[in-house]
Amino acid sequence: MFQRLSIAVRTMAFVAAVCLALVALDIWHSWESRTVLLEQMGVATANLSRALAQQADDTIKQADTVLVGVVERIEQEGTGPVQVERLRRVLAAQVAELPQLDALHVYDQDGNWVANSRAAVPQKLNNADREYFVFHRDHPDRGPHIGIPVKSRTNGKLLIPVSRRIDHADGSFAGVALASIDVDFFLKFYDSLDIGKGGAAALILESGTMMVRRPFGPEMVGRDMRGSQLFTSYKENGPVGTAYIKSAQDGVLRLNSFRRLEHYPLFVGAAMSKDEILAGWWKDTFWHSGGVLALSAVVAFVGLGLVRQIEMRTRTEAELLRARDALEALNKTLNTLAMEDGLTGLANRRQFDVTLDTEFGRAMRDASTLALILLDVDRFKQYNDIYGHTAGDECLQKICRTIANVAARRPRDLAARYGGEELAVLLPGTDVEAAALLAERIRAAVRALEIEHAGATDGFVTLSAGVDALRPEAGAAQPKELVRGADKALYVAKSGGRNRVCTNAEPKA
Repeated sequence: MFQRLSIAVRTMAFVAAVCLALVALDIWHSWESRTVLLEQMGVATANLSRALAQQADDTIKQADTVLVGVVERIEQEGTGPVQVERLRRVLAAQVAELPQLDALHVYDQDGNWVANSRAAVPQKLNNADREYFVFHRDHPDRGPHIGIPVKSRTNGKLLIPVSRRIDHADGSFAGVALASIDVDFFLKFYDSLDIGKGGAAALILESGTMMVRRPFGPEMVGRDMRGSQLFTSYKENGPVGTAYIKSAQDGVLRLNSFRRLEHYPLFVGAAMSKDEILAGWWKDTFWHSGGVLALSAVVAFVGLGLVRQIEMRTRTEAELLRARDALEALNKTLNTLAMEDGLTGLANRRQFDVTLDTEFGRAMRDASTLALILLDVDRFKQYNDIYGHTAGDECLQKICRTIANVAARRPRDLAARYGGEELAVLLPGTDVEAAALLAERIRAAVRALEIEHAGATDGFVTLSAGVDALRPEAGAAQPKELVRGADKALYVAKSGGRNRVCTNAEPKA
């Protein structure tokens, strides 16, 4: 009888140990799943902030590029009646081409309208009191200025002003060229993002002024964010970072990723509600934890719970794997968007810089050569002036497709948009002679496209190319030296008459 009692005790102890082990294992697994999920969502929000920063940077850059042309035209041609009418047509055409623009304006030194993109010219309106006008009047800096959001005095829209100073010939203040970006342009993009009902996206000046935010409320535009936890985290951990922050706007705890724009004094924030991130996890945890408890009770009475627990855990793990695969696919998509030039489909400047550093290190380890071709479309600004920016974009796309077909034939070759109309081809394991031959083929292929250009010498679009190559040695060369050499050769090609290929003949490390 004692022996039977002992076996019963041992059996009950074993069953109790199994049940406790199952419960403990389930708690550990749930916590680990939660940790992995939060880590993956941290990566996803970081990639999302990168995409938001790129979109904002590109949007403002397009508007600023227009302003550069407007300022140059006014300072060269003046503001006579004929020039102003021609300028008004140009401004209207630019606004029609760029959906983010509400309008383009030119003000004289007193803040009065000189020209704008609207069909009807506002009467007796003066903008000398606007923040951007005061800034340019008091600062000789010729760079772009991102002003605080304003409400349009003509249509009541909330606008983000991007402006540049106009000078007289003696350098004194002559007025302001202004591009007003519609806040709704950013809101439409933010609303297209799948970040949940509690998610948020924001664009903020580094001085602390809120430019635009989703969820949106008109009262949020222009709000001072310097006292918020998001702004404090950015100042302490920027220009890139991730943190859990309780919103000063609605009190929601979110996983926030912030990133500074590459060219302008703003930063973006991409955030997802922590409750929404964990909602699915809580649901799964509730169900499978309840199942584990039920199975443990069944094990205690009938000893059959182990099989059911294994089946349940298998289903749970399969769900987690599917969730992980979906997150990985999202991360890959965001990485592709962040590393590809949206207009041409080539690698963007960021991808070029990363690849240049990688291939430079590889060439140093392998004692091999690394070649670079820098290409520039001849008289491309004049092409835009003659045919318009839409035709200029189409021309650049045709050229980039040709370069991709001719140049990037090997797996490690990289064709990239270096900046504006300047393009680059990186060629690992290639000497300067072979790179020059390839550059000549590219030049000839682009000329063979016979894209009409009334401002070119022979009436067609052409390329100039600079070529350099080096065999790097430890401590003897840096990647920027390769870029500098190719750029130097490109300058020689441009100053020598364009539509030609030149190499940098200086000795290399």
